[in-house]
Amino acid sequence: MKIESAKLIICSPDRNFVTLKIVTDEGIYGLGDATLNGRELAVASYLTEHVLPCLIGRDPFQIEDIWQYLYRGAYWRRGPVTMSAIAAVDMALWDIKGKALNTPVYNLLGGKSREGVLVYTHANGSDIAEAVDSVQRHAAEGYLAVRAQSGVPGVASSYGVPKSGKPYEPAERGLPSESLWSTEKYLNFVPKLFDAVRKACGEDLHLLHDVHHRLTPIEAARLGKALEPYHLFWMEDPTPAENQEAFRLIREHTVTPIATGEVFNSFWDAHDLIRNQWIDYLRMTIVHGGGITALKKAADFAAVYQVRTGFHGATDLSPVTMAAALHFGLAIHNFGIQEHMPHTKLMDEVFPHAYSFNAGYMYPGDAPGLGVEIDEALAAKYPYQRAYLPIARKLDGTLTDW
Repeated sequence: MKIESAKLIICSPDRNFVTLKIVTDEGIYGLGDATLNGRELAVASYLTEHVLPCLIGRDPFQIEDIWQYLYRGAYWRRGPVTMSAIAAVDMALWDIKGKALNTPVYNLLGGKSREGVLVYTHANGSDIAEAVDSVQRHAAEGYLAVRAQSGVPGVASSYGVPKSGKPYEPAERGLPSESLWSTEKYLNFVPKLFDAVRKACGEDLHLLHDVHHRLTPIEAARLGKALEPYHLFWMEDPTPAENQEAFRLIREHTVTPIATGEVFNSFWDAHDLIRNQWIDYLRMTIVHGGGITALKKAADFAAVYQVRTGFHGATDLSPVTMAAALHFGLAIHNFGIQEHMPHTKLMDEVFPHAYSFNAGYMYPGDAPGLGVEIDEALAAKYPYQRAYLPIARKLDGTLTDW
């Protein structure tokens, strides 16, 4: 079997996706996700101009060698554009191998380590009352774990809170919008949110919260300490992680579990965090971290230090990545939890899939490969539209982390 052709399908069914389709000379094809939120066309260009021509004629079963060829062979390593491109190829090759061997990808990764993949979803509201109501509604839908976010009094646009009652979708059409942020108001408010949620929802529901990189290490330590009475499943992205050692300070001051890594694109971004046990969950996603091949190496390293996975799973990842994450999570031993931000009906129509949700868990299904298809005719009706994530500034106008 040889790779005969490869092409990109760029579409925007409610948001932008870049999908790679690799076809073999035996007619078997595989799909990979190459979506990088706000920089989609940069990855598309990298693939089209520099990667896809190098794949033609290669044996698609040689996944490890092709991964090393694309990573080491380019000389210029890492970065979100490069690693998202490699990930797309990697996912497509695993999809091809599963289809060729007539087995789901999780069997190629060692088989099932569990029966279902525990997931968490997003609950939010403009204030505490709305947020509590949202958490209760999601618990009633069967979720065992819920991320809670709320509007902060005195802050016009809070992270994680949707506009106009629509499902939360941070990417916005056109050029980036700007919002104002107050760390001080946020730090004083969040413990009140979780006090109300715990009183309304009891002690058994797993609760999570996303800080979204907005605090300094000592501010994050203060928040983690304040949230200890509410025993969160995790506090996510408490501070930017370019300086991995910053997490030492947070760890020394709180026992609230810490998750980070959704913006990572290499195992090396998390090396010290894992080795020193400064985090509890690695959030790096398959599409931005170099694919299944790369994340398997990272997860195996993390397992040595009892760090578990908690992969990013927002709607800026297509159903192809969600499927890959579910196969991965079902197979590896040190799986923790999987984010599940449900795609819209239109997205699911463009990407028909075998995975499903039931009673707090997701299941990748038993279709060969990843179990995801793409309706190319339907996708063609929704061309790419420029969209960006917002920009945040503090009240005095200083640009800060969004």
